[in-house]
Amino acid sequence: MIFSRAIQRAALTTVVLSASVLTVSASAATAPTSTVTAPASAVTAPALAQAAEMPPACQSALLDTLEKFPVVDYTVPEKVQNTALVEFLNLSDADQAVFTAAACTAWNNWATANGKAVADDLDTRYRAAAAPVCNKFARSTLATIKKYAPNIPAETRELERVAKNVWAATMQKLETQATNADCKSTYNTVKAGW
Repeated sequence: MIFSRAIQRAALTTVVLSASVLTVSASAATAPTSTVTAPASAVTAPALAQAAEMPPACQSALLDTLEKFPVVDYTVPEKVQNTALVEFLNLSDADQAVFTAAACTAWNNWATANGKAVADDLDTRYRAAAAPVCNKFARSTLATIKKYAPNIPAETRELERVAKNVWAATMQKLETQATNADCKSTYNTVKAGW
């Protein structure tokens, strides 16, 4: 249950970091430098916790995301969570290096000030989007990201660059793996990002 919540935080951080650096998660920034090929379900919480150290502000940015963006209906599908987590765990050393105290502090301050509005926007768009869930998630996420990304602090732009790369790679993998034609089409449409 705790690990599932950590994965949801990771995925929501990606979304939110993507939107302002608004998805899913610096568990990735704490990952070992070797490439992860095991499914996310094979990664244990202790392994994530014992990975490379992150500044406390970045740990907060990743672990407190759900509290900063109190969504009600918006949901990140488990398949998206797992795929995004693997992408984060595979970040290069250079990408991990952008998780600095200054960048994460700027993000935390912005998220605290804007989190309720972003969460309300995610919920509203999610409710209005057509099924299936993959479409509701992808379209509501991207629309919210496009709305809020221009307003994030300049100090977070490198985090946003990493989030964009994670988003694109995640959506590409989901498109390739999708068996539902609607999901395949949705992931193809949104993978270019913002």
